[in-house]
Amino acid sequence: MSYIVPSEFVTKMVDAGESKIYMSTRDTLIRAFMAGAILALAAAFAITVAVETGVFLIGAILFPIGFCMLYLMGFDLLTGVFMLTPLALLDKRPGVTPAAILRNWGWVFLGNLGGALTVAFMMAFIFTYGFNTDPGAVGAKIASVGEARTLGYAEFGAAGWATIFIRGMLCNWMVSMGVVGAMISTSVSGKVLAMWMPIMLFFFMGFEHSIVNMFLFPSAIINTTHVRTAPKRKVAAAYNDAALARTN
Repeated sequence: MSYIVPSEFVTKMVDAGESKIYMSTRDTLIRAFMAGAILALAAAFAITVAVETGVFLIGAILFPIGFCMLYLMGFDLLTGVFMLTPLALLDKRPGVTPAAILRNWGWVFLGNLGGALTVAFMMAFIFTYGFNTDPGAVGAKIASVGEARTLGYAEFGAAGWATIFIRGMLCNWMVSMGVVGAMISTSVSGKVLAMWMPIMLFFFMGFEHSIVNMFLFPSAIINTTHVRTAPKRKVAAAYNDAALARTN
């Protein structure tokens, strides 16, 4: 596994954060788009496995495949840059400013959103054969998960808002562990194992990941008339709360 102790890879983390700040807008958008698309596909894959096998744990075990793929390919998730880029600021790297960090976050957000929305539309098209039939068991399950993560919280008011926020924080702790964990090894197998554990945990526990929600919410709107006619502000509020928790 070629284990590296945390004290030895701190500089690598700071360097990674700095490199993202100086990355061109084009490259940032492309990497973020691919990350959003791959994570959305992984979510669809995990739910498909859970529906087909009837065992959600199997889907949770396999979901990290998407995270490992996008990380090894060098793509960027908003949750990852939330953690890495501030490190370069704290280390006082030249040219790294709060404005530069916010610029990076903005482009990564847009790229992730674009990738997730693209996959949401593609999967809905596939499930319904061009919107000509019902989405089937898998499509219906994806839609129900998206509904539960919006209207399911809304009925509890402020308590529901707080629940999303806490789940969002717990998710980002696990995702950050995955990002850091990938740096504790110099081998691909070691990186994959270190990423796998926290990502599997957050998915199985139902924590709120803003990029996964970029796929689930639109999928619910596309695949069900019930959520499509629900107040859009509830969907937006649920997403904003989960995303806000990512910065904590």
